[in-house]
Amino acid sequence: MGVVINRPTDVTFETLFEKINVPLQNSSVANQPVLYGGPVQPERGFVLHTPSAKQATHDWDSSITIAKHTALTTSKDILEAVAQGNGPEKMLLTLGYAGWTPGQLEQEIAQNAWLSVQAKDAAELNKILYDTNYDEKLNATLALLGVDPAMLSDVAGHA
Repeated sequence: MGVVINRPTDVTFETLFEKINVPLQNSSVANQPVLYGGPVQPERGFVLHTPSAKQATHDWDSSITIAKHTALTTSKDILEAVAQGNGPEKMLLTLGYAGWTPGQLEQEIAQNAWLSVQAKDAAELNKILYDTNYDEKLNATLALLGVDPAMLSDVAGHA
């Protein structure tokens, strides 16, 4: 599974929290956009976040570590903590996810349908995930590969 990290929606944290009956006491996140995470289960929330000192002392019900400094949580308790100002230091909240059948993603990667990049360190990954504007995330990631987006084509051919 994967989540899209560069497609903000018109829904804000404040609007979402109202819909799920979570009182928002932390006004600093009220206007933060909820992201379109993908077409599968668009009613389901996914929180991509940095583990923090606060998180280390609080066990979210459904967190999984996906990289050394990145976790994914799907339980409502993390949203309640965010609403109270006790959530992770940095986070993205998405609705929905992208999914593939067994072997499909590997096949797409083998067919060069995807460009993959491994971040050299957590700071580099976190900068793109949490500190880069949504419309600049793709180019920032391509820059890690040394790829100029102007040189990419969405048309395939045979030579």
